[in-house]
Amino acid sequence: MNNPFSMEGRRILVTGAAQGIGREVARLSVQMGGKVAAIDLNGDGLKSLKEELGDAAIVEVGSVTDQSVTDGVLAKMISAWGGCDGLFNNAGIVRAAMIHKMERQQWDDVINVNLTGVYLTLQSVGKHMRERAESPEAGDCNGQIVNVSSIAGTAGTIGQINYGAAKAGVLGITMSAAKEWARYGINVNSVAFGTVETPMTEVIRGPKFAAQTKARIPLGRYAATSDVAPTCCFLMCPGSTYITGKNVTIDGGITAM
Repeated sequence: MNNPFSMEGRRILVTGAAQGIGREVARLSVQMGGKVAAIDLNGDGLKSLKEELGDAAIVEVGSVTDQSVTDGVLAKMISAWGGCDGLFNNAGIVRAAMIHKMERQQWDDVINVNLTGVYLTLQSVGKHMRERAESPEAGDCNGQIVNVSSIAGTAGTIGQINYGAAKAGVLGITMSAAKEWARYGINVNSVAFGTVETPMTEVIRGPKFAAQTKARIPLGRYAATSDVAPTCCFLMCPGSTYITGKNVTIDGGITAM
């Protein structure tokens, strides 16, 4: 029997792959039998990822706000591996400030990376997947896309109105793309995290906010990247090809009702 949770032969593009959740998803995808193309601005992080994953990885230093970077990586994937089966659309930044103190540049930076960057990457990968859907080799599933949202996009967040707005927008991108591309056998879903132990969450896990942050989590602990990566990979494996247009929340029970 074929393993529905294997990623054997899957070719996955991961953005924001040099550290945190993106790196863990890249690592796990390869451990599950896949190959990974990784994009990030952090060249040192990508270098160490390449050293770890070897020939199973292609790395590219660049920003998701530059669509030519994604197009170039896709071209490399097609040349080396024949195509792209999955996208983990993960790159993101934070520029925290209270609403009345937020500078326009802080707003623009977060929207450009966390929202426009998600759209541009999804658009490039989606075009490739649509072309495959129209080829003689097309099957029932011609690609799986996972966009990274956040519980900040559904419940709001203090001090990060730019981040909350961007992540709410990612939900809209996900649902729209899921409906538009379902006819081509392309699955589009999102994941929404709570507090994961990554460099981006250091402030809210620090001494000033740690007690109140952890008090909101029914499971009583922060998530490790290894807690959330398996669900992300599941949404890019054969066992999830009838799931599309969903936002999967992985937050330790913060939003339980």
